[in-house]
Amino acid sequence: MSPNAISLARAPAALPILSRPLSPWFRRLLSSPVLAALATPHSVSSYLQLVNPAWSLDEERAVVVSVHAETADAVTLRLRAAAGAVRFRAGQFVRLTVEVNGVRRTRCYSISCAEKRASGDVEITVRSHAQGTVSQFLNVHAAQGLVLSMSKPEGDFTLPSPRPAQLLFISGGSGITPVMSMLRTLITEGHGQPVTFLHYARSGADLIYAQELEAISTAYPHLNVVTVFTRAPGSTASRGLEGHFDRKHLTQLVPDYANAPTYVCGPSSLIESVQAVFEAEGLAGQLHTEHFEPARPAWQASEVTTGEVRFERSHKTAPNDGRTLLQVAEGAGINPESGCRRGICHTCTRRLHTGQVRDIRTGATCSEPGRDIQLCVHVAVGDVSLDV
Repeated sequence: MSPNAISLARAPAALPILSRPLSPWFRRLLSSPVLAALATPHSVSSYLQLVNPAWSLDEERAVVVSVHAETADAVTLRLRAAAGAVRFRAGQFVRLTVEVNGVRRTRCYSISCAEKRASGDVEITVRSHAQGTVSQFLNVHAAQGLVLSMSKPEGDFTLPSPRPAQLLFISGGSGITPVMSMLRTLITEGHGQPVTFLHYARSGADLIYAQELEAISTAYPHLNVVTVFTRAPGSTASRGLEGHFDRKHLTQLVPDYANAPTYVCGPSSLIESVQAVFEAEGLAGQLHTEHFEPARPAWQASEVTTGEVRFERSHKTAPNDGRTLLQVAEGAGINPESGCRRGICHTCTRRLHTGQVRDIRTGATCSEPGRDIQLCVHVAVGDVSLDV
């Protein structure tokens, strides 16, 4: 097994060994240049993995401790890091890397559990998507004992400290996961101030954490949990609200929302609708957003130019068809390492050699040779050459 391979061990019997952390002092000892020389031509990590596939000096790894089905197409994975307890802030995400059909794939997933868990484990909830290679893999194949690569927590979509006197959470679909981490954290802290949680799902069958949300709504009167089913109106959980987000939903649920720091996560359509309301009322400064899908292009499709994209390192070329450079690369049979696919994690950052590219989030162009760009949120404008 190479040092960079991801083990797909799933045997529950191996879990006590797999979940044992690699202590800091032992890690320092194994990082000795003397041991590195003795291990040549292999690495120290390659020998470590013979003892425990979750141990590595080259990357952070974690083992799946348990798997829980949330809906027909979503699972929650409890992960234990080989480096020990994971410290994070509610709302942050991790980058997971798995090997699917011989190709390493990296994606970002929000941590969904509360902060400061005694076990030091973290949980993520993954919904399977039709075009989601990693999400489909994890929904089908993730099992107790699976070893994967997991980054340290990242992101600034987090609860402020000290906690505000009033909070408003708005989420849609899979965007519920970081918001759920915030809500669970507030509950474990004994936060007694008003919190309104407005979530949009297609139907009851699509609602992640359905039973827990109902229990929270019953047990904590100061937590106002409202779920709107956009394709199945009439639910008692919606408090009479129907359809997609609009200002009337806000004024009905939180008349004084102007005084509540607001956290929104979900599809671009939801985030844009909320932003429009808050910007129109001069409240943009209190709005915090997190996308879980690529931002909508900031330019008209008719402005997309043609040309050729050259991937210098891979010695391949592909026509510019208006898709992001990451999608063009993948269409050409190149699989650059990527994560969030929405311009947050910077995993897919590569160097621009020649040509001009456009940022789909802002419409701004760049033609400076040697500039680092994110493949997932840039498109080619004419001929482009990349260090890929």
